[in-house]
Amino acid sequence: MHKTDPAGIHSLSLRVYYEDTDFSGFVYHASYLRFMERGRTELLRGLAGDQSDLHREAGGLHFVVRRMVIDYAKPARMDDLLDVRTWTSEMKGASMHLAQEVRRADTLLVKADVVVACVRDGRAIRLPDGLRAALMPG
Repeated sequence: MHKTDPAGIHSLSLRVYYEDTDFSGFVYHASYLRFMERGRTELLRGLAGDQSDLHREAGGLHFVVRRMVIDYAKPARMDDLLDVRTWTSEMKGASMHLAQEVRRADTLLVKADVVVACVRDGRAIRLPDGLRAALMPG
C-alpha cells in the first residue's frame, strides 16, 4: 500500500522477508537501497504514471541516482512492517533532491538524502516542467 499525504510525503508500506536479511537475522544494509528505490518509484508513479511510459513519452528520459548519503540508525528484522517515506527536499535544473526515511512504526531506522539526475543519452537534461511542478516541495 502507498499514499501521499497533504505535505507531499509519499509513504510505501512493505514487509521484511527472509531474502532481505543477512545471517544475523537483521535486514542486510543493501536491502534498504531496494526499499528506497521502490519508494522513489512509487512516488514518481503517483505523480507521473509508470516510469516506462515517461521514458517513452519524453524521448528516452531516464533517472539515475547521482549521490546518496545514508545513515543507518537502527536495524529491522524479518517480518517487520516498514514504512518508506519519500519527499522532495529541493529541485534543481536537471536534478531532484529527495529525502527518504525507513521507519518501523514511529522508530526511525534509516535516513537518506538522494540526488537523482534526469538524463537522456547519457547527458543531464532539465526535468520536464510537468514533473518539476508535481515534485516541487511545499
